[in-house]
Amino acid sequence: QIQLVESGGDSVQAGGSLTLTCAYSGATATMGWFRQAPGKEREAVAAINRDGKTSYEDSVKGRFTISKDNAKTTLYLQMDSLQPDDTAMYYCAAGHEYLVVAEYTTPPPPAAFQIWGQGTQVTVSS
Repeated sequence: QIQLVESGGDSVQAGGSLTLTCAYSGATATMGWFRQAPGKEREAVAAINRDGKTSYEDSVKGRFTISKDNAKTTLYLQMDSLQPDDTAMYYCAAGHEYLVVAEYTTPPPPAAFQIWGQGTQVTVSS
């Protein structure tokens, strides 16, 4: 059973940076980062498949970078130029299926992922 443990959430000023990490155990085909703000639905932020292909939600393109270190079994989300609208609980997720992920596509939706971490809070103040 794959387990996911996120860390790295914090409170920062607008324009700041954070790096979220997600330690995972077991093999995964596709992984992603999601976020959920109070009163809003969970939305996909970025995804990466086992080929290393990535995709991003439009509002984070050019500011966020998803990456994975297979040797360390760790997923990362580098977040730069953070804005107050980025405030949310961020979740790491893993899927058993190989999903098509490409620069020109939107990240797969939450329903495509079966395993979830507990979340880490990111708060950006203006």
